[in-house]
Amino acid sequence: MGPGKIASQAGHAYVETILQAQATQPDRFDDYRSDGLGTKVCLAVPSLEQLLEVERKCKEAGIPCALITDSGCPDFFNGEPTVTALGVGPAKRHETKKILRQFKLL
Repeated sequence: MGPGKIASQAGHAYVETILQAQATQPDRFDDYRSDGLGTKVCLAVPSLEQLLEVERKCKEAGIPCALITDSGCPDFFNGEPTVTALGVGPAKRHETKKILRQFKLL
């Protein structure tokens, strides 16, 4: 993916995760909002399997997360629906450190 597509998919992941947290974990969402909307990072995950493992671990830990699948427009991914991003949070650094520390910044 090029930088513009990455930015778009990260935006989808951020919005979806925040909406999910607002609906299902309002206390966590309120803490996030009162803290200046937190830190955002984009990490490179080498494989779909590892991305799905991060999603599983976040769910087990009660951390809001949203898996993003691009709809498969003809300009990207040969027109096929493709998993592109995972939004994680809002969460405190200590909650995600063990899950995310192995990945490098994008």
